[in-house]
Amino acid sequence: MRCIAVDDEKWVLDLLVDNISRVPFLQLVGRCKNALEATELLHREVVDLIFLDIQMPGLDGIQFVQSLQHPPMIIFVTAYKEHAWEGFELAAVDYLLKPVSFERFLKACNKAQELFRLQQKATTPKELPASFFVYVEYNQVKINISEIVYIEGMKDYVKIYLISASKPVITKMSLKALEDKLLPYRLVRIHKSYIIAADKVTAVKRDLICLGSVELPLSESYRAAVEAVIPLNK
Repeated sequence: MRCIAVDDEKWVLDLLVDNISRVPFLQLVGRCKNALEATELLHREVVDLIFLDIQMPGLDGIQFVQSLQHPPMIIFVTAYKEHAWEGFELAAVDYLLKPVSFERFLKACNKAQELFRLQQKATTPKELPASFFVYVEYNQVKINISEIVYIEGMKDYVKIYLISASKPVITKMSLKALEDKLLPYRLVRIHKSYIIAADKVTAVKRDLICLGSVELPLSESYRAAVEAVIPLNK
């Protein structure tokens, strides 16, 4: 985790920096003696965690955190326990009272690392499945999404045209149901009867979209959705 230390007392700042250097998963990217210096540093660097004093000249630690639109994780390091409630109201990871032993410091760092891992896991997109199955005459047939060229809807059935097959796969399903399934992928509805794979488009001719030798109609009602994934000349 990338971190900074902020304290107006040099000896405390030196101790914080030394403690940070002893924690393998911490990377110190800056040390600041006041909130203004820290604000400038946050504009230049990506910071995951701030070790922050509260009582500082000018803007104090509480006011500094309140001024940040998207604050990183905060561990307050202060000599004043009366500010603890304010610190936790700001969702601080921990509140350390000076003088801080290394064991207590490390415990706070471990809490921050666990929270950081949870945040990373929550923001990492889940890997999308590469295929799905459809019923074809009582059998399940595997459809590799990367092989889809286009899909044609016919009332209660759809035809799925694939690169590797000379004939389409026909299954009982509505085009809308299949569209919902394929929404996270680069497949887009271009007409009430057609969904296409954006990466298979070879040309666009006014109201037609070409997929090799196949030309399919582009409806005006779907143009905006198509333009979101395929640049079109207006």
